Amino acid sequence: MAKKTKNFEEAYFLKLVLFLVLGSLWLKVGDGQGWQIPIPVGFILGMALATHDHFQIDRKIEYALLLVAMFVGFWAPIGIYLNL
Repeated sequence: MAKKTKNFEEAYFLKLVLFLVLGSLWLKVGDGQGWQIPIPVGFILGMALATHDHFQIDRKIEYALLLVAMFVGFWAPIGIYLNL
């Protein structure tokens, strides 16, 4: 019985890490000199994954983690930069 509980804990931790990485991904489109439009691609994808989760108790934690990761990813140089 302890092995089954450990597998659930590992899967839950892996899911939290996935939401942390997804939430921090941004697509920043700009011309390289002046304007830049940041788009939270990872947050949008993470929200789509979190809404289809079977366990509704964990959904609040996933939303909070996505939101914090989104703000960290906005100020940290994490993501994809696309210059037009």
